[in-house]
Amino acid sequence: MSTPVADTVENATATPERDQPYGALGLKPDEYAKIREILGRRPTSGELAMYSVMWSEHCSYKSSKNYLRRFGQKVSDEMKTRLMVGMGQNAGVVDVGEGWAVTFKVESHNHPSYIEPFQGAATGVGGIVRDIISMGARPVAVMDQLRFGAIDHPDTARVVHGVVSGISFYGNCLGLPNIGGETVFDSVYQGNPLVNALAVGVMRHEDIKLANATGAGNKVVLFGARTGGDGIGGASILASDTFADGGPTKRPAVQVGDPFAEKVLIECCLELYAGELVEAIQDLGAAGISCATSELAANGGSGMRVDLENVLLRDPSLTPEEILMSESQERMMAIVAPEKLDAFLAVVGKWDVETSVLGEVTGDGRLQIFWHGEQIVDVDPSTVAVDGPVYDRPVAYPTWIDGLQADSAASLPRANDAETLREQFLQLVASPNLADTSWITNQYDYYVLGNTALSFPDDAGMIRVDEESGLGFAIATDCNGRYCQLDPYAGAQLALAEAYRNVAVTGAVPTAVTDCLNFGSPENPEVMWQFGQAVDGLSDACLELGVPVTGGNVSFYNQTGDQPIFPTPVVGVLGIVDDVARRIPSGWQDAGENIYLLGTTAEELDGSAWADTVHGHLGGRPPKVDLAAEKRLAGLIQAASREGLISAAHDLSTGGLGQALAEATTRFGVGARVWLSEIVERDGVDAATALFSESTGRVIVSVPREEDVKFRGLCEGRDYPVLRIGVTDAAEGVESVLDVQGLFSVPVADIRATSRATLPAAFGAIVDEVPTA
Repeated sequence: MSTPVADTVENATATPERDQPYGALGLKPDEYAKIREILGRRPTSGELAMYSVMWSEHCSYKSSKNYLRRFGQKVSDEMKTRLMVGMGQNAGVVDVGEGWAVTFKVESHNHPSYIEPFQGAATGVGGIVRDIISMGARPVAVMDQLRFGAIDHPDTARVVHGVVSGISFYGNCLGLPNIGGETVFDSVYQGNPLVNALAVGVMRHEDIKLANATGAGNKVVLFGARTGGDGIGGASILASDTFADGGPTKRPAVQVGDPFAEKVLIECCLELYAGELVEAIQDLGAAGISCATSELAANGGSGMRVDLENVLLRDPSLTPEEILMSESQERMMAIVAPEKLDAFLAVVGKWDVETSVLGEVTGDGRLQIFWHGEQIVDVDPSTVAVDGPVYDRPVAYPTWIDGLQADSAASLPRANDAETLREQFLQLVASPNLADTSWITNQYDYYVLGNTALSFPDDAGMIRVDEESGLGFAIATDCNGRYCQLDPYAGAQLALAEAYRNVAVTGAVPTAVTDCLNFGSPENPEVMWQFGQAVDGLSDACLELGVPVTGGNVSFYNQTGDQPIFPTPVVGVLGIVDDVARRIPSGWQDAGENIYLLGTTAEELDGSAWADTVHGHLGGRPPKVDLAAEKRLAGLIQAASREGLISAAHDLSTGGLGQALAEATTRFGVGARVWLSEIVERDGVDAATALFSESTGRVIVSVPREEDVKFRGLCEGRDYPVLRIGVTDAAEGVESVLDVQGLFSVPVADIRATSRATLPAAFGAIVDEVPTA
């Protein structure tokens, strides 16, 4: 097969007026003009390919960069205490104590997961795991945050089956436990589902690796899978454009994943790190070789010379431009000192990982790429990777938001008779966003590696880091897009508060944040208003809670036609627990314990699951968030955990007290007798509000009788509102029941059956349930 002819730097200089397809590569006319200005000539086809992917919305954050700086501006000394690596590297790193560090990050793979749900979701997991490997860490867990269209829409099953299969296939093959996440169904995500993937890794402090190419003469080495034609244009076109009404406007190939190759790559990288055989490392994800070479060179303030024909190919017909843009999976790029190259090659050879030396680091500050001896790229790498366009997009206050906020759920009829309240309680339990998710989670392995301390359906996942001391971390992710649609500033703060609370109820200390900001088109001024509000809300709340944002991802263009998704800023909070043996589960395990409600209940039904499920309503303002109270509540639970005063804790969020009671009883099958009278009297609310309000800063806990006095004293000493609202109640051999006294009672088995029926009715049997003939 003949070698593809390259467009050389010499040729580009000699043919300045040649037409170039910059628009098809996602570049605007003014961006193309800027590239010509930077280079002093037209770009070669290879340079055009590099700039198009690296200046894409997905890689350069050109519409969000001005906003994201606010995370770096709002930082206190408290937030820096445990932060070892912050924003700007492949993932943030936090000191968790005893010489251990944890790295974690969440990213989106939304558009590929609509076009090709299985591979889109699978490669989303693979990509985020490689970010974790590239920090020098061993990956130890994954999580996923999923948003699908309406559960009964004919296309939803296609996306759900593909996405869940892709995540479980890739994660299970890697041998990584999936320890939590979210699943939301809403018609607003029908033509634009969200697939966010989070990974966590663990390392010793001294093992942290950074993506900085320095040291003239050091070798540039590509290793892992061969480069193919998959994913070309994924970052520049697919992730940086909206879907038209009929589907995606352009259909570049979605990447194809091989988790077995990645598993070998993980072990190979860890052995290379142990032998101190790499100076710097970068994974190849979005924008492939274009990204890895330009970012490594720019971060190191150095130059790089690469001979592109040395790249090992799956498809020999690929042009140099396609090789630069390919997003083939399971590839890494390392910077290796010449004297260590033989040892490096011995390790990759042992693991049977294909490797090619592409070139070397130079001291001239230029990224130069050659194709069979002819120069096809000659750029300053910082112009590609760092100094891309930055836009101050037009911002407009939404024309519709005042009307939406004025339409409060306070005007909706609230039942006060026992029968209707029982019916509404079960209606919420069965609703798609509150129902049991075993149909999804049973496809994931959550105990592989043997260090999982908490997982589905607890409020947060928890992993043991050190077997001897029991040191570990907990992690939870949350976002309520309905709240964010009503008020994106408050909605982002509510997402953080809920994830913070979910980590706190396990007994862990919330410590650091990652986020995945999913929004509509940045070319829509109302979307940019929502985005700015959400970033302000999140950065202000992180400052008040003292938890730094360590990194994350922005995903724009999530809309179909003119209809953007709800603003969906997914927030992940990581917390430290000094001994996982003290973890607190979310369900009751013993009869005869007192149930306490921490926090107060207000009439906050706007944007609630009750308003949605019972009335099909969205309007008003989301619940108020009191961050100082959230901090006090977290401190109270940690103190109670240390003293062994509480046996279970469950946060109150979507679905309110009713849903929390349903989940706490079904967790281990232990029933309860609960009374609402004191909540109604103290807080001045009706029974429906007591059951379904989504007021924040609330947790239910179970307290063994012998610890009752101490626990109440702790709450009084910390000045946190507390009410005894019931007792756990399950006698041996007696059917357990949730009895809301004076109103209704439901057998726990019925609650579980109601909750478990929803997803299988839409998608088929749960994997552990064999259908009977």
